[in-house]
Amino acid sequence: MNQTVVGIFETAAQAQQAAQRLAAAGFSTEHVDVASSNSYNSTQGGNSNYQNNSGTAVEGAADAAGRTAEKAGDGISNFFSNLFGGDDSEDSRRYSHVARNSGSVVTVHAHSAENAERAAEILDEAGAIDVDERAGQTGYQYGNSYGATGAATTASTTETGATAQVIEENLQVGKRVEQTGGARLRSRIVERPVEASVRLREEHVNVERHAVNRPATEADFAAFKEGEIEITESAERAVVGKEARVVEEISLGKEVTEREETIRDTVRKTEVDIERLDGGTTNTDTDSTYNQQRNS
Repeated sequence: MNQTVVGIFETAAQAQQAAQRLAAAGFSTEHVDVASSNSYNSTQGGNSNYQNNSGTAVEGAADAAGRTAEKAGDGISNFFSNLFGGDDSEDSRRYSHVARNSGSVVTVHAHSAENAERAAEILDEAGAIDVDERAGQTGYQYGNSYGATGAATTASTTETGATAQVIEENLQVGKRVEQTGGARLRSRIVERPVEASVRLREEHVNVERHAVNRPATEADFAAFKEGEIEITESAERAVVGKEARVVEEISLGKEVTEREETIRDTVRKTEVDIERLDGGTTNTDTDSTYNQQRNS
Protein backbone atom coordinates (compact mmCIF):
# COMPACT_ATOMS: atom_id res chain seq x y z
CA MET A 1 0.00 0.00 0.00
CA ASN A 2 1.31 3.42 -0.97
CA GLN A 3 2.21 5.74 1.89
CA THR A 4 3.39 9.34 2.02
CA VAL A 5 6.13 10.48 4.39
CA VAL A 6 6.63 14.20 5.04
CA GLY A 7 9.66 15.88 6.60
CA ILE A 8 9.78 19.60 7.46
CA PHE A 9 13.17 21.36 7.55
CA GLU A 10 14.45 24.72 8.66
CA THR A 11 16.28 25.56 5.43
CA ALA A 12 16.21 24.55 1.79
CA ALA A 13 19.81 23.30 2.10
CA GLN A 14 18.79 20.80 4.77
CA ALA A 15 15.88 19.65 2.62
CA GLN A 16 18.16 19.12 -0.40
CA GLN A 17 20.62 17.19 1.76
CA ALA A 18 17.76 14.96 2.95
CA ALA A 19 16.73 14.35 -0.66
CA GLN A 20 20.31 13.35 -1.51
CA ARG A 21 20.35 10.89 1.38
CA LEU A 22 17.11 9.38 0.16
CA ALA A 23 18.55 8.99 -3.33
CA ALA A 24 21.68 7.36 -1.90
CA ALA A 25 19.44 4.92 0.01
CA GLY A 26 17.77 3.81 -3.23
CA PHE A 27 14.68 6.03 -3.36
CA SER A 28 13.82 7.20 -6.86
CA THR A 29 13.98 10.95 -7.44
CA GLU A 30 10.55 10.68 -9.08
CA HIS A 31 9.12 9.72 -5.69
CA VAL A 32 10.85 12.51 -3.69
CA ASP A 33 9.55 16.09 -3.81
CA VAL A 34 11.25 19.13 -2.25
CA ALA A 35 9.34 22.41 -1.94
CA SER A 36 9.67 25.57 0.12
CA SER A 37 6.79 26.76 2.27
CA ASN A 38 6.78 30.08 0.36
CA SER A 39 6.16 28.31 -2.92
CA TYR A 40 2.87 26.93 -1.62
CA ASN A 41 1.58 30.39 -0.73
CA SER A 42 2.86 32.07 -3.91
CA THR A 43 1.13 29.54 -6.11
CA GLN A 44 -1.98 28.80 -4.06
CA GLY A 45 -2.92 32.07 -2.37
CA GLY A 46 -1.99 34.63 0.26
CA ASN A 47 -0.66 33.84 3.68
CA SER A 48 -3.40 33.10 6.17
CA ASN A 49 -1.41 33.18 9.39
CA TYR A 50 -3.60 34.56 12.14
CA GLN A 51 -2.55 37.68 14.05
CA ASN A 52 -4.44 38.74 17.18
CA ASN A 53 -4.19 42.51 17.49
CA SER A 54 -5.66 43.08 20.96
CA GLY A 55 -4.57 39.87 22.68
CA THR A 56 -8.04 39.08 24.06
CA ALA A 57 -9.75 35.72 23.75
CA VAL A 58 -12.92 37.35 22.41
CA GLU A 59 -11.20 38.99 19.46
CA GLY A 60 -9.21 35.81 18.86
CA ALA A 61 -12.43 33.82 18.44
CA ALA A 62 -14.07 36.39 16.18
CA ASP A 63 -11.07 37.06 13.97
CA ALA A 64 -10.26 33.36 13.63
CA ALA A 65 -13.75 32.67 12.38
CA GLY A 66 -13.50 35.61 9.96
CA ARG A 67 -10.35 34.19 8.40
CA THR A 68 -11.85 30.79 7.58
CA ALA A 69 -12.54 31.81 3.99
CA GLU A 70 -8.97 32.98 3.49
CA LYS A 71 -7.71 29.66 4.85
CA ALA A 72 -9.41 27.80 2.00
CA GLY A 73 -6.94 29.33 -0.45
CA ASP A 74 -3.86 28.42 1.62
CA GLY A 75 -1.77 25.97 -0.40
CA ILE A 76 -0.03 24.51 2.68
CA SER A 77 -3.38 23.88 4.38
CA ASN A 78 -4.77 22.27 1.25
CA PHE A 79 -1.71 20.05 0.89
CA PHE A 80 -1.83 18.71 4.43
CA SER A 81 -5.63 18.49 4.42
CA ASN A 82 -5.45 16.21 1.37
CA LEU A 83 -2.58 14.29 2.93
CA PHE A 84 -4.61 13.53 6.06
CA GLY A 85 -7.68 12.38 4.18
CA GLY A 86 -9.26 15.60 2.99
CA ASP A 87 -10.49 16.69 6.45
CA ASP A 88 -9.54 19.81 8.36
CA SER A 89 -8.19 17.66 11.18
CA GLU A 90 -6.02 18.59 14.13
CA ASP A 91 -3.02 16.89 12.48
CA SER A 92 -3.39 18.80 9.21
CA ARG A 93 -3.71 22.14 11.03
CA ARG A 94 -0.69 21.43 13.21
CA TYR A 95 1.51 20.37 10.29
CA SER A 96 0.34 23.39 8.27
CA HIS A 97 1.22 25.73 11.12
CA VAL A 98 4.73 24.27 11.50
CA ALA A 99 5.33 24.29 7.72
CA ARG A 100 4.46 27.99 7.52
CA ASN A 101 7.06 28.74 10.17
CA SER A 102 9.76 26.61 8.52
CA GLY A 103 11.81 26.61 5.35
CA SER A 104 11.14 23.56 3.18
CA VAL A 105 9.06 20.39 3.01
CA VAL A 106 10.31 17.03 1.70
CA THR A 107 7.65 14.55 0.56
CA VAL A 108 8.44 10.88 -0.07
CA HIS A 109 5.95 8.58 -1.83
CA ALA A 110 6.69 5.08 -0.49
CA HIS A 111 5.22 1.89 -1.94
CA SER A 112 5.31 -0.13 1.29
CA ALA A 113 5.25 0.33 5.04
CA GLU A 114 8.88 -0.79 5.21
CA ASN A 115 10.00 1.86 2.72
CA ALA A 116 7.94 4.48 4.56
CA GLU A 117 9.62 3.59 7.85
CA ARG A 118 13.06 3.72 6.23
CA ALA A 119 12.28 7.10 4.66
CA ALA A 120 11.15 8.47 8.02
CA GLU A 121 14.42 7.33 9.62
CA ILE A 122 16.46 9.05 6.89
CA LEU A 123 14.49 12.31 7.27
CA ASP A 124 15.00 12.24 11.04
CA GLU A 125 18.72 11.65 10.62
CA ALA A 126 18.88 14.57 8.17
CA GLY A 127 17.47 16.94 10.80
CA ALA A 128 13.72 16.96 10.22
CA ILE A 129 11.80 19.14 12.66
CA ASP A 130 9.85 17.57 15.52
CA VAL A 131 6.38 18.83 14.59
CA ASP A 132 4.82 18.61 18.06
CA GLU A 133 7.78 20.34 19.70
CA ARG A 134 7.96 23.08 17.07
CA ALA A 135 4.20 23.63 17.23
CA GLY A 136 4.47 24.39 20.93
CA GLN A 137 7.48 26.66 20.43
CA THR A 138 5.75 28.74 17.73
CA GLY A 139 2.54 29.32 19.67
CA TYR A 140 0.28 26.77 17.99
CA GLN A 141 -3.06 26.40 19.75
CA TYR A 142 -4.54 22.90 19.74
CA GLY A 143 -8.00 23.06 18.26
CA ASN A 144 -7.36 26.49 16.58
CA SER A 145 -4.31 26.90 14.36
CA TYR A 146 -5.14 30.57 13.75
CA GLY A 147 -5.52 31.68 17.38
CA ALA A 148 -3.25 33.85 19.47
CA THR A 149 -0.38 32.40 21.44
CA GLY A 150 -1.21 30.91 24.84
CA ALA A 151 -3.06 27.94 26.29
CA ALA A 152 -4.91 25.58 23.96
CA THR A 153 -8.54 26.63 23.49
CA THR A 154 -11.24 26.02 20.92
CA ALA A 155 -13.13 29.26 20.23
CA SER A 156 -16.40 29.73 18.36
CA THR A 157 -18.54 32.78 17.74
CA THR A 158 -22.29 33.32 17.54
CA GLU A 159 -24.48 36.32 16.90
CA THR A 160 -24.87 36.94 20.63
CA GLY A 161 -21.34 36.24 21.90
CA ALA A 162 -18.36 33.93 21.92
CA THR A 163 -17.62 30.62 23.61
CA ALA A 164 -14.22 29.31 24.68
CA GLN A 165 -14.01 25.62 25.46
CA VAL A 166 -11.78 24.55 28.35
CA ILE A 167 -9.74 21.44 27.58
CA GLU A 168 -8.22 19.30 30.31
CA GLU A 169 -6.06 16.21 29.93
CA ASN A 170 -6.52 13.16 32.14
CA LEU A 171 -3.76 10.69 32.93
CA GLN A 172 -4.63 7.15 31.88
CA VAL A 173 -2.31 4.37 33.00
CA GLY A 174 -2.51 0.93 31.43
CA LYS A 175 -0.44 -2.24 31.62
CA ARG A 176 1.38 -4.40 29.11
CA VAL A 177 3.26 -7.67 29.47
CA GLU A 178 6.83 -7.90 28.25
CA GLN A 179 9.46 -10.62 28.65
CA THR A 180 12.08 -9.68 31.24
CA GLY A 181 14.03 -12.92 31.56
CA GLY A 182 13.67 -16.66 32.14
CA ALA A 183 15.49 -19.92 32.74
CA ARG A 184 16.16 -22.94 30.54
CA LEU A 185 16.93 -26.44 31.87
CA ARG A 186 19.15 -28.56 29.62
CA SER A 187 20.53 -32.02 30.55
CA ARG A 188 23.62 -33.71 29.08
CA ILE A 189 25.67 -36.85 29.73
CA VAL A 190 29.27 -36.44 30.94
CA GLU A 191 31.89 -39.01 31.91
CA ARG A 192 34.41 -38.77 34.74
CA PRO A 193 37.07 -41.21 35.93
CA VAL A 194 36.44 -43.00 39.25
CA GLU A 195 38.43 -45.56 41.26
CA ALA A 196 37.76 -48.01 44.08
CA SER A 197 40.06 -50.28 46.12
CA VAL A 198 39.34 -54.02 46.59
CA ARG A 199 41.40 -56.75 48.39
CA LEU A 200 42.02 -59.83 46.21
CA ARG A 201 43.23 -63.33 47.43
CA GLU A 202 45.65 -65.52 45.46
CA GLU A 203 46.96 -69.06 46.15
CA HIS A 204 50.49 -70.23 45.33
CA VAL A 205 51.93 -73.84 45.56
CA ASN A 206 55.22 -74.17 47.38
CA VAL A 207 57.42 -77.26 46.99
CA GLU A 208 59.69 -78.07 49.96
CA ARG A 209 62.12 -80.93 50.12
CA HIS A 210 63.72 -82.16 53.40
CA ALA A 211 66.55 -84.70 53.76
CA VAL A 212 65.45 -87.62 56.04
CA ASN A 213 67.40 -90.69 57.35
CA ARG A 214 65.23 -93.08 59.44
CA PRO A 215 64.03 -96.68 59.24
CA ALA A 216 60.94 -97.24 57.04
CA THR A 217 57.70 -97.98 58.85
CA GLU A 218 54.59 -99.92 57.86
CA ALA A 219 53.02 -96.68 56.61
CA ASP A 220 56.04 -95.98 54.52
CA PHE A 221 55.83 -99.43 52.93
CA ALA A 222 52.10 -98.90 52.24
CA ALA A 223 52.86 -95.67 50.34
CA PHE A 224 55.77 -97.26 48.55
CA LYS A 225 54.11 -97.43 45.16
CA GLU A 226 53.67 -95.32 42.05
CA GLY A 227 51.20 -92.43 42.18
CA GLU A 228 50.81 -88.68 41.89
CA ILE A 229 49.75 -85.83 44.11
CA GLU A 230 48.13 -82.71 42.64
CA ILE A 231 47.42 -79.35 44.28
CA THR A 232 45.67 -76.55 42.35
CA GLU A 233 46.17 -72.82 42.76
CA SER A 234 43.31 -70.22 42.68
CA ALA A 235 43.10 -66.41 42.65
CA GLU A 236 40.38 -63.77 43.00
CA ARG A 237 39.74 -61.31 40.14
CA ALA A 238 37.92 -57.94 40.33
CA VAL A 239 34.46 -57.95 38.69
CA VAL A 240 33.08 -54.51 37.66
CA GLY A 241 29.38 -53.72 37.54
CA LYS A 242 27.40 -50.44 37.34
CA GLU A 243 24.14 -49.46 38.96
CA ALA A 244 22.21 -46.28 38.02
CA ARG A 245 20.56 -44.41 40.88
CA VAL A 246 18.55 -41.18 41.00
CA VAL A 247 20.48 -38.81 43.23
CA GLU A 248 18.77 -35.43 42.56
CA GLU A 249 15.63 -33.92 41.02
CA ILE A 250 15.60 -30.43 39.44
CA SER A 251 12.38 -28.67 38.42
CA LEU A 252 11.47 -25.29 36.94
CA GLY A 253 8.56 -23.25 38.21
CA LYS A 254 7.30 -19.66 38.46
CA GLU A 255 6.01 -17.56 41.26
CA VAL A 256 4.08 -14.34 40.80
CA THR A 257 4.78 -11.26 42.89
CA GLU A 258 3.14 -7.87 42.73
CA ARG A 259 4.57 -4.44 43.40
CA GLU A 260 3.15 -0.97 43.57
CA GLU A 261 4.59 1.57 41.12
CA THR A 262 3.79 5.27 41.06
CA ILE A 263 3.57 6.85 37.61
CA ARG A 264 4.41 10.54 37.46
CA ASP A 265 3.68 12.72 34.43
CA THR A 266 2.24 16.09 33.56
CA VAL A 267 -1.18 16.89 32.13
CA ARG A 268 -2.35 20.09 30.50
CA LYS A 269 -5.41 22.14 31.27
CA THR A 270 -6.77 25.27 29.70
CA GLU A 271 -6.88 28.30 31.97
CA VAL A 272 -9.04 31.13 30.63
CA ASP A 273 -8.40 34.74 31.63
CA ILE A 274 -11.61 36.79 31.67
CA GLU A 275 -11.48 40.58 31.31
CA ARG A 276 -14.49 42.28 32.84
CA LEU A 277 -15.08 45.75 31.46
CA ASP A 278 -16.83 48.10 33.90
CA GLY A 279 -17.04 51.86 33.20
CA GLY A 280 -13.59 52.15 31.61
CA THR A 281 -11.94 50.05 34.36
CA THR A 282 -10.65 46.65 33.29
CA ASN A 283 -10.43 43.86 35.90
CA THR A 284 -8.71 40.63 34.94
CA ASP A 285 -9.87 37.46 36.76
CA THR A 286 -9.26 33.82 36.20
CA ASP A 287 -12.17 31.63 35.30
CA SER A 288 -12.36 30.15 38.81
CA THR A 289 -12.42 33.62 40.45
CA TYR A 290 -15.11 34.80 38.03
CA ASN A 291 -17.30 31.81 38.75
CA GLN A 292 -16.98 32.33 42.51
CA GLN A 293 -17.99 35.98 42.18
CA ARG A 294 -20.90 35.15 39.89
CA ASN A 295 -22.21 32.41 42.19
CA SER A 296 -21.98 34.65 45.24
